[in-house]
Amino acid sequence: MLTKLRPLVPRLLSSTAPATLNIATATTRHYSDGRSVYEPDYLESLKPKFPQYSCLNVQIKGYDFPILESYQRYLHSIAEYLDIDVSDCYALPPQQTKVQRLRPNSAIVDAEYKLTVYERNLQINDVNAPIYPVFLRIAQAALPAGVQLSVQEHSEELEERRYVPDRDLLDLKAELGRMQTGNMGGPKKK
Repeated sequence: MLTKLRPLVPRLLSSTAPATLNIATATTRHYSDGRSVYEPDYLESLKPKFPQYSCLNVQIKGYDFPILESYQRYLHSIAEYLDIDVSDCYALPPQQTKVQRLRPNSAIVDAEYKLTVYERNLQINDVNAPIYPVFLRIAQAALPAGVQLSVQEHSEELEERRYVPDRDLLDLKAELGRMQTGNMGGPKKK
């Protein structure tokens, strides 16, 4: 049987030479449109058409809580309308600022105010580059008075800011550490 196939093998190899796998040139063979000969076509269809921003934080700050909440809800609905993936929305603890007004030409306090700055964040993922400026222009056009808007790439610092430490838990850990260092030899004997 093998002797009958022996004359056919060189002929089969010569007729299918472009489709044979040559390891030395496997990475360099491409179609005229840039696709690889050895990769399936559906892999190209899974790649995004445009460059994407992987993860962005849209940060809004303001003094008026209801306006800030309403604006965050509006930004979330705009992002959903533009098919932007909103992975997370969260609030940070408010920051208190004390402002003093002095009398003219003196150091005497005329009035004292406590201002509270509220902060909300939207985390958006996989934003197409052509859609991002549209989202940003809509967000800036609808920006209420007294609200600040900033967009940043996601970082570990922004992630750490979101978690509030538990003071009671930290106090208990410190007390446990003091107890362990104070009783190194175990219970005292009389």
